[in-house]
Amino acid sequence: MRIVICDDVPELRELVRYALEEDLEQVVVGEAGDGVEAVERVRDLRPDVVVLDLSMPSMDGLQAIRVLHEAAPRTGIVVFTGFGSPSIRNQALSLGADAYVEKGADLDELRSAVSGAGRRKVALRSGSAGA
Repeated sequence: MRIVICDDVPELRELVRYALEEDLEQVVVGEAGDGVEAVERVRDLRPDVVVLDLSMPSMDGLQAIRVLHEAAPRTGIVVFTGFGSPSIRNQALSLGADAYVEKGADLDELRSAVSGAGRRKVALRSGSAGA
């Protein structure tokens, strides 16, 4: 499963990369420090999943979800953010995010969300949405 990580904190991107790549089926193919760069990376690299922070410069994560959902509908979007507000969670999911994980959660939860979002998108691409 090919993944792009988007967060404005380089050290957090590195931590997320290590956590995700503990699962041998997950490989990080790119990183971005803001929403504009995330859209560019996703368009160029066509990953299965993008892990997206909401609080970023240039284009915040909610704006990026809208653009990514239109530009790359076959890429899963997993929000990984410090915002715990139910209204922000609902907004992100209604805009097209496939999963929402708070940064305080166990990293196993993030791996699981990425895996689930990626599997659903791969199934849709192959025409077996019920898989």
